[in-house]
Amino acid sequence: MSESNEKKLDATGLFCPEPVFRTKIELERMQVGEIISVSADDPDAEEDISRWVTRNGHELLNLTKDGSVTTLQIKKLK
Repeated sequence: MSESNEKKLDATGLFCPEPVFRTKIELERMQVGEIISVSADDPDAEEDISRWVTRNGHELLNLTKDGSVTTLQIKKLK
């Protein structure tokens, strides 16, 4: 299911802590219930972003990998 209002953040080419930092900034700009899709190729991004999302009370809806790029779909819950 694709949300028409889904935001996208391309963090490929960036390394820790930039992918998490940029995800945080984008989520702060969003409204509760909105979804963002974050793509990153930093090997630590999957664990770092997943942990940050959980710790901050948001929901990780989906995680996919395409080669070295991990895409995380996150829903803002608060």
